[in-house]
Amino acid sequence: MAEADPLKLYNNKRDFTRTKEPAGKLGRSGGNGFIVQKHDATRLHFDFRLEMDGVLKSWAVTKGPSLDPADKRLAVRTEDHPLSYASFEGTIPKGEYGGGTVMLWDEGTWEPVPGKSAKDLEKGHLHFILHGQRMKGEWLLIRLKPRPGEKRENWLLRKIEDGYAGAADDLVSRELTSIRSGRTMGQIAADAPPISLKGKRGKSFDAAMMEAVKATPSRTPPRKRASGKPPAFRAPQLATLVDTVPTGNGWIHEIKYDGYRCLVSVAGKRVQIFTRTGLDWTNRFSSLAAEVAALDLPPALIDGEVVAMGPDGNPDFSTLQRVLKGEDRGALHLFAFDLLELAGEDLTALPTVARKERLSTLIGDGAAHIHFADHVVGAGEKLYNAMCGAGQEGIISKRADAPYRGARTRNWLKVKCTRRQEFVIAGWTPSGASGRALRNILLAQHGEDGLVYAGKVGTGFNARNSESLLQLLKARARKAPAVAVPRSESRGAQWVRPDLVAEIAFAEFTGDNVVRHGSFLGLREDKAAKEVRREKPMAAPEIESDITISNRDRLIFPEAKVTKGQLADYYAAAGAIMLPWIAHRPISLVRCPQGRAKKCFFQKHDSGSFGDHVKHIPIREKDGDEEDYLYIDDIDGLLACVQMGTIEFHGWGSRVEDVERPDRLIFDLDPDEGLDFEDVKKAAGDIRWTLEDIGLTSFPMLSGGKGVHVVVPLTPQAQWPQVKDFADRFSRALAAAEPDRFTATMSKAKRKGRIFIDWLRNQRGATAVLPYVVRARENAPVAVPVTWEELEDIESAGAFTIADVDQLIERANSRDLRGWGEARQTLPDY
Repeated sequence: MAEADPLKLYNNKRDFTRTKEPAGKLGRSGGNGFIVQKHDATRLHFDFRLEMDGVLKSWAVTKGPSLDPADKRLAVRTEDHPLSYASFEGTIPKGEYGGGTVMLWDEGTWEPVPGKSAKDLEKGHLHFILHGQRMKGEWLLIRLKPRPGEKRENWLLRKIEDGYAGAADDLVSRELTSIRSGRTMGQIAADAPPISLKGKRGKSFDAAMMEAVKATPSRTPPRKRASGKPPAFRAPQLATLVDTVPTGNGWIHEIKYDGYRCLVSVAGKRVQIFTRTGLDWTNRFSSLAAEVAALDLPPALIDGEVVAMGPDGNPDFSTLQRVLKGEDRGALHLFAFDLLELAGEDLTALPTVARKERLSTLIGDGAAHIHFADHVVGAGEKLYNAMCGAGQEGIISKRADAPYRGARTRNWLKVKCTRRQEFVIAGWTPSGASGRALRNILLAQHGEDGLVYAGKVGTGFNARNSESLLQLLKARARKAPAVAVPRSESRGAQWVRPDLVAEIAFAEFTGDNVVRHGSFLGLREDKAAKEVRREKPMAAPEIESDITISNRDRLIFPEAKVTKGQLADYYAAAGAIMLPWIAHRPISLVRCPQGRAKKCFFQKHDSGSFGDHVKHIPIREKDGDEEDYLYIDDIDGLLACVQMGTIEFHGWGSRVEDVERPDRLIFDLDPDEGLDFEDVKKAAGDIRWTLEDIGLTSFPMLSGGKGVHVVVPLTPQAQWPQVKDFADRFSRALAAAEPDRFTATMSKAKRKGRIFIDWLRNQRGATAVLPYVVRARENAPVAVPVTWEELEDIESAGAFTIADVDQLIERANSRDLRGWGEARQTLPDY
C-alpha cells in the first residue's frame, strides 16, 4: 500500500529554518520530467530523479552516470523529493542532512520504452528513454536483491547501447557546469558569480589562495580574436580506390559515409557549406548550418560528409536524395573528419591524426546532427568486414602522419564493399510497361579521347525518382549521341546532353568495359560531368620508411632484453597514437646511445645531424638570442631520433605554430621515497576534483616512472606568464591546505613523506614526457594515458611496457580513451 504522504520522510529529515531546500508538497501527477543534481556531501555523487506520481523518485548514483553500456553504476534509492526540488541549486548547511553543494547538472523529460510502463518500477525494473541536455537515449534501472540485514534499496543504472553510448568518463569528467546557471561547483559553493576556490577546502586553503591572488602579476593582453571571417573554400583531398585494406599501424581507418562530401566554413554564427567542387549549398543544408552556428565556433574550415539515415539507421544515399528533394522528412547529419584551418591558422601541414585531435577538441560532443567521425588505428580489415556485413559502402584508410593535400593522393585510400562509381548519362530508352516511363539509362565516362560508352542500367528506378529524372532528361534532349554506342545498345534510345552525373552500383565491368548488374542510386549534383572518369582499383600501398636503423641488435634495455631495433619497431607501431601529442611541438630528447644503463643526456638543439625528418624552429631565449629547437611531424621523424640513440621524448606545453600560448597544463605528482602508488592515485583524484570545482576537465597519465601526470588541456589563449602563475598558485594552495601531504617546493628536504606537486612543467621552455613515450628505466616502461576510473585499479606508474604495444594501440582505439586529453577550456579568472 502506498504511503499516505510520500514526502513525509523528506520533510522529517530537514530543518527548513536552516536549509534553503523547498518544503515537501505533493505536486500534480502526469508530468514526465527528470533532473540530475551533482551533490558534494559526505561523498560526491549524482542524484538522479524521475518525475512520477507527483514526486521525484530519487537515486544517489555514487560515481555518476556512465555512457558505457558495460558499466553498471550503483544507484542507492533515497526518499522521494518534491517536484519543486527540480529547481534547487545551492548549498545545504553543514550539519544538515545532505550538507554540501548541489548543482543542477541535467534536466529534460523521460518516457518508458515502447511496450513498457512507469509501473514497472514497482517490479524492480525500469527501461526508459531520456531526452536531457546531457543524458540521452535508452537507460535501465534494475533493483538488486537485498542482502540479509540490508536496509537500503540498491539499484543499478546502466546505459543501453545506442547512438548516445560512449565512454565511462564522457559525462561526469567533461560536463562541469550547471545547466541552469552555468556555474561550477566552486562558484556555487562560494555563492558568487566569479569562479573561486574558496568555500570548501578549509581556512588554510582560502588564505593561501588570497595571498596568491594578491601576488598575481598583471595579466598579459588578451589574444586578439581571428578576423572573424569564415575561411575561403579550398580544394578537398580525394581518396584513391584500392582493392585491399592497407595493413600496418601507420594507417587510420574511418567509415566511408554514403553521402555528399562538403567543406564547412564557419566563424561564430556565420556558416557556409560548400560541395566538393565549391558550390555554395548552405541553403540546401540549412538545418546543419543552423546547428553549426549554434556551436559558436572560432573561424574554421571543416571537412566532412553530409548523410541521411535509411530505414535501417545507416547512411543511405537514396534517402539523402529524397530528403534534399523534400520527398522524405528525415534529418540530415554531418560527420566531420578533418580540420584544415582554425582561428586563422593553416593546419594542413599537420599529420592526419593531429588534425583530427584538434577537430575533436573543437566540436566536442557536437550537436544532435553534428558528429565527429571516429577512426581506428590499424585494425582496418576488422572495420571493413563490419561495414560490409552491415551493408555499408566501405572504409577510408588514411596515412596517420600525412599532411592534407587538395588533390587525389595515395595517402587517402578508399576500399569499397560493393563497386560504385559515377557515370555521365548519355541517353535513355522509354519503357513500354504500364506505369513505368523509363526503361534504361545509357552511361558513359570520360577517357583519354573523350566520352567512352559504359553500358546501360535498368534497375533502381521507382515512381518517385524516375518521374523527376525523366523531366531532367527531356530538358537535355539532343538529336545525336555524344558518345559512340554499339548499334545493338542504341535501339530506341533518346539522346541527351551529357551533363548529368549518376551514382551506379554494379557487380563488375565486363570484358567489353560495360557495367554488369548495375543499379541506379541517384544523381550526383555535387560533381561535374567533366570530372567523371573510370576508377580502377590499385594495389594498396605499403608504408616504407626512409629511415634505416643501424645496430638493430644492440641491447638498449639489458634487463628486458630489448634491442635498438625493437625500440624502433615500437615507435613505428605506436607512432599513429603518439603523433597527436608529439607532432609540431618543440621537443627535448633523452639520448642513450649505449643503452639506458649507460650515460644518457638531454638534447633540445640540433646542428642538422638528425636528417631532414627532424625539423627545426627558431625560438627566442632569455638572453634575446634565437636557438633552433627540434620538432617532428611524422613517424619517420620519431625513427630518425631513435636511430640517433633517443629513448625518451619530452615536449613543451605549446606547439610550434604559437610557442607562446600553451595548450595544456601538467601537474606532475612526484612521491617521496616510502610513499606507495596508492597515495599518488588518491592525490591525483583530489586534484581532479579541485580542478572540476573551478570548471577544468583533467586527464590522468601514468608517467612510466613513479608518479602520475594530471593533464589539463587548454585552448591556446593565455600566455606563459599567466599559465605559470595559475599553476604556481593552484599548487601552493593545495600544499597550504594539506601541508602534511603535499609540497609545492622542489627542495628535497621539504619532500619528506610528501608528494611534490611539480608545477614547474608549466613555464616557458620546460618539458614533460609525452603520451606513449618509452622511459629510460628498468624493463622499458611506457607513459600511458588512462581513464580516471581505471586508475583506481592500476598498481604502478610503470604498469605498461614496450611489450604491450598491441594492447596500447587497442586501448587507444577503445571507447574509453576516445577524446582523452581533449577539451575546449580556458583558465578561469580569479
